[in-house]
Amino acid sequence: MSPDWNVFLELIAPCQRIILTSHVRPDADAIGSEIGLCGFLEQIGKTVRIVNPSATPKKLAFLDPTSRIQHFQASSDEAIILDTDAHIIVDTSAWGQLADVGKTFKKSTAVKIVIDHHVSSDEMGATVFKDVKAEASGTLIYRLGQAMGSKLDVNLATALFAAIATDTGWFRFSSTTSETYEIASALMAAGVRPALLHEQLYQNYSLGRLKLISRLLSRVEIACDGRLAHTYVLVSDYGETVSEPADTEDLVNECLGIKGVQGAVIFVEQANHTIKASFRSRSALDVAAVAEQFKGGGHKQAAGAVLPGPIAEARAIVTQALTKAICDLEPA
Repeated sequence: MSPDWNVFLELIAPCQRIILTSHVRPDADAIGSEIGLCGFLEQIGKTVRIVNPSATPKKLAFLDPTSRIQHFQASSDEAIILDTDAHIIVDTSAWGQLADVGKTFKKSTAVKIVIDHHVSSDEMGATVFKDVKAEASGTLIYRLGQAMGSKLDVNLATALFAAIATDTGWFRFSSTTSETYEIASALMAAGVRPALLHEQLYQNYSLGRLKLISRLLSRVEIACDGRLAHTYVLVSDYGETVSEPADTEDLVNECLGIKGVQGAVIFVEQANHTIKASFRSRSALDVAAVAEQFKGGGHKQAAGAVLPGPIAEARAIVTQALTKAICDLEPA
């Protein structure tokens, strides 16, 4: 069920200064939703700042042509975040996904709002506007804009189109509905050029990323009678292939493309030696439930978690949990 946006409007009515934020390692849904929401709030006279716990990936910078999104720096931004009227968290309901920004938010007495579509959720002391059936947070922002009577310019429309298109796998995932296409049509009417956007998102990679993919594919292993595929990336791989951490986004889908595989996971070693695990499913396997075992979460078919290293131990315990989850599935 779609949230009651009248309640949202009542909450922010007395709030003039608003901070927006999203999760670490922001994707196009996070960034597109923030840019869209920022534009809609500014149309009704609000003063808005966007402060994220991670820097915007280079390949997504075009979604923020005026550089509205700032990378949080505690020394300069904490006081500003605390001195505000409302905090709006987009595309996550987990404190762990907010890193140091979350620590600052916990100190604040400002109005707290969450707009999200993920199943997993922490108690954040916020008013939550959530629809777990929505294909993207960008969909929720679009609906909010409609409820506000907001106008769409080409920049806002492009940001929201990118949010929805990427979170639906360019409209191929089962979360895609007839409403998805209706929204896409409305955004195209506002000036979005899907072919150009697709090129910017998916046909603008570095040679280093291709070399990283080659290394990752050489490490793919199959388990659970061919129903589970997994692989990994080490911190050292970036320097050796001249790639960067953002280049690992969506590479788990390479594993999911193997015939007979029902679930996949990629383990990415972080600079601080923690291990980011990204899960995918194309069956009844609920990877969000598996991720929650490791204090992560997400959707039934796409989720994530961060585990302590070393990577060999993380791989062992997670693949064991996934194998059990797959074996517990009822036969088709």
